[in-house]
Amino acid sequence: MVVYKIALIGDGGVGKTSIRERYIGNGFKAQYFLTVGADFAMRDDSINGFPVRYQIWDLAGQDRFDGVREAYYKGCVGGLLVYDITRPDSFYNTPKWINELWTNNGRGRVPIVVVANKMDLSAIADNPISRNQGWAFTNNLSNLTEADGFQCHFIETSAKTEVNIAEAFSLLGVNILKFIEIHKRAPLLTVR
Repeated sequence: MVVYKIALIGDGGVGKTSIRERYIGNGFKAQYFLTVGADFAMRDDSINGFPVRYQIWDLAGQDRFDGVREAYYKGCVGGLLVYDITRPDSFYNTPKWINELWTNNGRGRVPIVVVANKMDLSAIADNPISRNQGWAFTNNLSNLTEADGFQCHFIETSAKTEVNIAEAFSLLGVNILKFIEIHKRAPLLTVR
C-alpha cells in the first residue's frame, strides 16, 4: 500500500478539521478546539482500485502558526485548499496557502482541490462567495499548473451534511496518482 501525505490548508475556522473528521468516519461536531500547529489522521482508501493510505495533515490556519506550518508541508503530494463560502476573506487568502504548500513541500507544484466549504449555509449568508468565483479561481490556477502536467479542481462541500466530502478526497487522489505517474515521483512511502 502506498502512503500519500496530503495537507488540509486554509484560514482558521473554515472547516478543515470537520472535513477530516467526516472523512475518517468520526461524524460532525458543531465545535472543535483550535488546531494548534498541526494534527493528522490516517485513512485507507482506493483510487481506481489501487490501495492507498492517506496521511492527512490538518494545518492550523491562524497567522501565529505561520512559522510552525512550514515543517509539516515537507513531503506533501497534494492538498485540499479549503475556504468558507460565508467568509470572503478566507477565499481571498487562498493564494497565500497555495504559495506555502508549493514552496515548502520539497516537490514544487502539486495537485490541489479547491474546496468551497459550508455550502449548507449559502442561503442564509450575507455575501457568500459564489460558485462562479470558485470555478474562475480554480480555472486560473489550472492554467498555471497545466505546464506541470496536471489541473486543479473545484468542489463544493458541507462537512455538516457530509456533501461531497469523500468526493473531494477521491478527486485529489486521482490527480495525485496522475501527477506521480507523469513526473515519476515517489510517494511518501510504501507500507506492506
